[in-house]
Amino acid sequence: MHLDEQHDDVIAALGGFYRTWISYLGIELGFFHALRAAGGAGLSVDALAVRTGTHPRAVETWAWAADAHGLISSSDVLRIDEGLAVVLIDEQRTVYLGGQVIHSVVSTLDWDGLLEFFRTGAPIRNRPDRYRSAIERVTRQDVAVFFAEALAALPDLVARLSTGGRILDVHCGGGRWLLAMAQRFPDLRLFGIEDEPDSRARANQLIEDADLQNRIRIDSVSIDHVAAGGRFDLIYFQYALHVLDDPAASLRAAWPALEDDGWLLVLDWLLPTDQDELHSIHGELIAGVHLDEVFMGAGLRDAGAYLAWFEAAGTPVPTVIELPSGATLFALHRSNAA
Repeated sequence: MHLDEQHDDVIAALGGFYRTWISYLGIELGFFHALRAAGGAGLSVDALAVRTGTHPRAVETWAWAADAHGLISSSDVLRIDEGLAVVLIDEQRTVYLGGQVIHSVVSTLDWDGLLEFFRTGAPIRNRPDRYRSAIERVTRQDVAVFFAEALAALPDLVARLSTGGRILDVHCGGGRWLLAMAQRFPDLRLFGIEDEPDSRARANQLIEDADLQNRIRIDSVSIDHVAAGGRFDLIYFQYALHVLDDPAASLRAAWPALEDDGWLLVLDWLLPTDQDELHSIHGELIAGVHLDEVFMGAGLRDAGAYLAWFEAAGTPVPTVIELPSGATLFALHRSNAA
């Protein structure tokens, strides 16, 4: 690569940093939602400021920058392309990346400790509540992926869940998946494990707002304790297994807690092992997420690490399903186990 190309490549990276922040403001301040609602008619700067309760001068500056980065058009009034709006704010679609935008910005607010981490190797173990809230925004894409892609790959599971049963979500965070499952399958009883008080509080508030306290319960106990209290038709780990202190031990506790014909599912985003995949736009994103997770003592893993955890847990070998979104599903069906 020539010097001028390397120069332009670094400029593009710097531009991407600003584009992420401009996108974050558009999501969190409601600019993108308001422009999408306005449709082709668009909004003036003043109208957008009124609708979002923001300052017109600041909105004007944001609009200029957002136009420069191709996020909106502002030739006469401000408009957003519908496809881009889907990617940035439509949490029901598997292509939703607004949560990742929020996480990327919020996580970097703690990166003043990265220099010390590299010098000492001592990770930051405790992140502020805003970080866990941001993670939950990321996992809304995972919820969409589960319903649109994972369930489509497992029709037998859908049939099983439609008749009711007991479901356990390990490290359930803010409870979004549990709520979505309760709404999709009205005969299920659902349980979640979450040890972070702020996440548990958000989950319980979500459940209360939906008036589903009689069907969903969140506990802070270990998986061993919950599994001892009854067997489950589905035990689910969503973007969770790799952050647990002992993934193999969690799988070891989960496997015997399944009912006959029960399922154990792990949905996660993996480190690429192929060089071409690593040197791609997706690889660049994964590399940044991995850096942040290693910073706090965790880190993404490749498929081999997951299979090793299942082996150490003494379970059968799971079926590995590569989903269209790029996520990976590890599936174990108890009745198929030797």
